Amino acid sequence: MRTILHADLDAFYASVEVLDDPRLTGLPVIVGGDPGARGVVSAASYEARRFGVHSAMPLQTARRLCPDGVFLPGRPERYRELSDQVMRIFASFTPQVEPISLDEAFLDVTASAAAFGDGEAIARRIKERVRDEAGLAVSVGVASNKLCAKVASDLRKPDALVVVPVGGEAAFLAPLPIRRLWGVGPAAAEALRDFRVSTIGQLAALPDATLRRRFGKHGIALAERARGVDPSAVVSGSAPKSVGHEHTFEHDVIADATLETTLLDLADSVAGRLRHNHLAARGVQLKLRYEGFDTLTRQQLLPRPTREMRPIYEAAVGLLRRVRTAGRGVRLIGVTAIHLTDAEQLTLFDTGADREARLEATVDVVRERFGHDAITRARLLGDRPRRRFDFGERPAAPPDDEGG
Repeated sequence: MRTILHADLDAFYASVEVLDDPRLTGLPVIVGGDPGARGVVSAASYEARRFGVHSAMPLQTARRLCPDGVFLPGRPERYRELSDQVMRIFASFTPQVEPISLDEAFLDVTASAAAFGDGEAIARRIKERVRDEAGLAVSVGVASNKLCAKVASDLRKPDALVVVPVGGEAAFLAPLPIRRLWGVGPAAAEALRDFRVSTIGQLAALPDATLRRRFGKHGIALAERARGVDPSAVVSGSAPKSVGHEHTFEHDVIADATLETTLLDLADSVAGRLRHNHLAARGVQLKLRYEGFDTLTRQQLLPRPTREMRPIYEAAVGLLRRVRTAGRGVRLIGVTAIHLTDAEQLTLFDTGADREARLEATVDVVRERFGHDAITRARLLGDRPRRRFDFGERPAAPPDDEGG
């Protein structure tokens, strides 16, 4: 029988801000930026959550709910630094660590019992080390599979430790609301209400034939999960599936020149992140959100894998010019590198590409030493937008509505 842990840092971004500035202790901290801007909440401390603030909420809504909140812009590099430190702690207990995001990971500790004890003992040691070495609280769920471990870690936050007994998976899940189950979104939950299903146990009790008729193959998968069955393995060393950056404008933008300049800055940041992670992109995705939250995404494959700014920018601009509705205000624009591959596989096809690669490598060195804004492109001077970071999708786990 496997022993799986799901470890989730509590209110990670907000907790890092409190860690670095103890004066924020006990205050409602909201990470995301200027509350008068059009961005969204990246993370909220538990003090802020008492006012109804949660991740992905518009900042302006958060300010109405919590007018005395401490709004902070966020520091992605600091978050990654602490994330890397915590992931190294996880890896000291088992090589089988599957990061899901900066603040959570699955660990398969089945083979670690001889060295560190059972799952609960390992979870306690992890919690102690993360607190002592990183200064952060981590909630941990212990179970025989990923599904139950993930649900368990979220049940008694913050600073939780919940153990699901072997053989008790279905009983553990049964009384919980149906939305806690992987794969049950708003539409599925609404459909299940037609069968008077509101808990996971009620779903588990439905006949398979009924679920197959209503949901097809997905219905059978839901029934298996509702009964506590999840054979999926912890996959260590999984790389990001995408690397993206986006920008929310303070006011709707109509001018094409402003949109293209913003794309240049975003493509520059995406390329830098690819090089930092030794990755290359085989495709580019453009994201546009118009006023009224009407959002579209478009993708384009690249002629060859790249980690340089120019082909990413040119592909993004080409997509923008093809899909842009003239005269319509744009609220948000984003660029994502997709279909990632190991940069070691890159081939430089001409000396021009080689020169550009050397130039961007030099830019990386300057920024690494003196900060990202130490060097920039002339076109961006005086018009450099603030970026939101998307560190890339990771293998399947449901989003945490509370952001940890």
